Amino acid sequence: MFATTRSFLLLEILRGLWLTLKYMFKRKVTINYPYEKGPLSPRFRGEHALRRYANGEERCIACKLCEAICPAQAITIEAEVRADGSRRTTRYDIDMVKCIYCGFCQEACPVDAIVEGPNFEFAVETREELLYNKDKLLSNGDRWEAAIAANLRADAEYR
Repeated sequence: MFATTRSFLLLEILRGLWLTLKYMFKRKVTINYPYEKGPLSPRFRGEHALRRYANGEERCIACKLCEAICPAQAITIEAEVRADGSRRTTRYDIDMVKCIYCGFCQEACPVDAIVEGPNFEFAVETREELLYNKDKLLSNGDRWEAAIAANLRADAEYR
């Protein structure tokens, strides 16, 4: 008897319409993604980048700690000694297909040379485009330096 009354009065439909009306005038929680972006944490681990000092010299001192600590063995470094006695990299490659974005390379670096930046939009069409060399990593660092520096400053008290 009760089921017949409920189906006759269409209570489920009325309840659904009330729910729709209730949420129709509330603040929307979705964003228009390509044009609006949500907030990112300063600890977000996105696309890798090699940083430079303010004078333009690359930060990497070729200590190879990032290569040693990488659990996926995605980093390859070759280095040479310069005329002034300092060591610098001649080759710094990251296979982003292997990379698991764990952040160990960034944590191991004593001079904050390799970082994982705020860029998460780096879709490619071929696998070869995900083999990052030193020039690609340095250009990423140049492009995202302001955001990377701000993230490192925001996270400095927790490191």
